Amino acid sequence: MKTQELTDSFSEFKDFKNIDRETLMHILEEVFRNALAKRYGSDDNFDIIVNIDRGDLEIYRNRVIVEDGALTDDKHEIEYSDAIKIEADFEVGEELPEPIPLTEFGRREILAIHQNLVSKIQDYEKSLIFNKYKEKVGDIVVGEVYQPWNKEVLVLDEEKIELILPKAEQIPADHFRKGDTVRAVVLKVEFKNNNPVIILSRVSPIFLERLLEAEVPEIYDGLISIKNVVRVPGERAKVAVESYDDRIDPVGSCVGMKGNRIHGIVRELRNENIDVINYSPRPELMIRRALSPAVITSIKIDEAEKKAQVYMEPDQVSLAIGKGGHNIKLASKLCGYDIEVYRDTDEDYEDVDLKEFEDEIEPWIIEELIKIGCDTAKSVLALPKDELVNRTDLEEETIDEVLRVLNAEFDEEN
Repeated sequence: MKTQELTDSFSEFKDFKNIDRETLMHILEEVFRNALAKRYGSDDNFDIIVNIDRGDLEIYRNRVIVEDGALTDDKHEIEYSDAIKIEADFEVGEELPEPIPLTEFGRREILAIHQNLVSKIQDYEKSLIFNKYKEKVGDIVVGEVYQPWNKEVLVLDEEKIELILPKAEQIPADHFRKGDTVRAVVLKVEFKNNNPVIILSRVSPIFLERLLEAEVPEIYDGLISIKNVVRVPGERAKVAVESYDDRIDPVGSCVGMKGNRIHGIVRELRNENIDVINYSPRPELMIRRALSPAVITSIKIDEAEKKAQVYMEPDQVSLAIGKGGHNIKLASKLCGYDIEVYRDTDEDYEDVDLKEFEDEIEPWIIEELIKIGCDTAKSVLALPKDELVNRTDLEEETIDEVLRVLNAEFDEEN
């Protein structure tokens, strides 16, 4: 194998962009020292000079010059007669640096060295990528869609590092095409099959948190604190915020003049409705704010069970529950209480408690309806059938039978 071929063989490593010169030189030296130790039994008397710019290296073996006939270790010593063949003015006792041409290595050795280099550099690059993104977990990154698939989207960052956005971490209304720009938060980084895998998310509450930090300077500066964020991705979100300065309105600052700050975030989240709420350490006040715009008549809180029974006028119940039950579910998560909504029946004497129908409707079905805040006949009839099916674990046929029984009750009264 010619020297030029060997030089060309290793010159490719000077173009690695993710590895600094010093580290690359260290890797090259380490690989060649291993090869020298294997060939000569030791590498302790060898110097290796790496030239990254030229893509080559020089190897020198250092041996002490001894008198002819006094040689005891040919690996660390050289006789005077042999030394002066290399350089005529050497003397006994001096150290002779002898260049070792790369051609001295056989083709098989060179191929093994090359493969070892490739493996070590790739492993180092993988480690760099892993550590870089491990520090970015919870941060927003921007990338370009390289390949959309059914179960995930392959995204490339500015350094062409591959990032994965799984279908489960996409907002339901997300539809990406090749070349689209994507913003997402780094959810986690892990090694799979010795390769770093970077998982992104657009449904994590942290994503909304970071978007708010980017849009609201008061949050970034620490004047406003985000206490909690809960989401039903693409549908609705609730954010509790608190100001450390009485002169700053935290809700107004987050929403912005005419909603200019929040609108950009809403568009990014595919028209997700975002409720920004002023945080309060008082559970009752916090629940009232979380269920807004519904007006609450009274609240009973069980601190031990972390439950809250909320009573309100019949016309306010649908507002409190929200489309698909999202409002009440998010309010429960935001406040940390299991909120149950009940109609204030003091003024509705014509309504009938659901438990009075236990002779016609099985008790477990009644319990399912009570769980979603429907404790009276009229509260059930006030909701569309589709909503009753979606919010309970009941079959459509079961809901039909319940509605038939309840409608029959009021038909008889009429």
